[in-house]
Amino acid sequence: MDRIDVAVIGGGQSGLVAAHALRGQGLQPVVLEASERSAGSWPRYYDSLTLFSPAGYSSLPGMPFGGDPERYPHRDEVVAYLLRYAERLDADIRTGIRVREVRAADGDFTLTLEGGGGLSARAVVAASGTFGRPHRPALPGLEGFAGSVLHAAEYRTPQPFAGERVVIVGAGNSAVQIAAELATHAHVTLAARHPVRFARQHTLGRDLHWWLIHTGVDTLPIGRFLRTPPSQLVIDDGRYRAAVAAGAPDRRSVFTGADGTKVTWEDGSTEEVDTILLATGYRPDLGYLASLGALDEHGHPRHREGLSLTHPGLAYVGLEWQRSLSSNSLRGVGRDAARVARRLAARLRGH
Repeated sequence: MDRIDVAVIGGGQSGLVAAHALRGQGLQPVVLEASERSAGSWPRYYDSLTLFSPAGYSSLPGMPFGGDPERYPHRDEVVAYLLRYAERLDADIRTGIRVREVRAADGDFTLTLEGGGGLSARAVVAASGTFGRPHRPALPGLEGFAGSVLHAAEYRTPQPFAGERVVIVGAGNSAVQIAAELATHAHVTLAARHPVRFARQHTLGRDLHWWLIHTGVDTLPIGRFLRTPPSQLVIDDGRYRAAVAAGAPDRRSVFTGADGTKVTWEDGSTEEVDTILLATGYRPDLGYLASLGALDEHGHPRHREGLSLTHPGLAYVGLEWQRSLSSNSLRGVGRDAARVARRLAARLRGH
């Protein structure tokens, strides 16, 4: 079995930037990506997705995003950027390889690969993101609903829903963006337990991210104090607030029950619905660490600022609120990766 310095599990933005940081520490990482190209989950997001941060604030360490820094890049631009980044990285990136299990063995880690074979690594960085583990909350009556139930991870374009009655559950950026797009083709309700909270995309001529960075809010190390991350703000240039105010989509509390093809609303009324779409977020996709004992009962990693609390040679990059507000974003993941790489390098050198 081959023995390597560091196995980086996941070849999207987090895995690529982790490899960049590890190489900067003189280590030789091997990036293991389950898909056939090193762009992570970005190619699988819905077709109309655009970044909520300008290109000028969406670069990984060592390579500017390029183009007009004030524009908001489309999904496919991000994919192309990540593929260019991988090409320039000069690292051992192996695509089409899924890690099935990680175990501790004699101070090292043994990785079992799907389809057979394995690797031995002195250290492991889990950078597999969340897209592979969509969160599907237990909603009243959902198991008895006979219509279509989808997660936002399965949504691509609005055309298949033309003329339908659609209920979207959620109140974050993706929920609102998908709801506004779908409302041009279908009758859409945005259903959530709390009101949509909008944040202005521009204030005094500056993008929100300029303010976050220049006030220091973006990098505050508060992740460890957040047992439950705060509800997400919807970044808006005015279009989404106007769409909700105009009732396209309309806004209601989450349904109180579902049966057959009908849902029951808070006021007791019932309505025929074709599709319930869950824009309810994701959870860390770390099932390969389950037998290692590194996760809690909910499948979340036991860590502090990306360093495992159970195994000294295990680290994480790209977790939501891993250390700060921007930990799982293009603009912020590099800072966390650099800290993790320094700690792992020191450990492997015996310091």
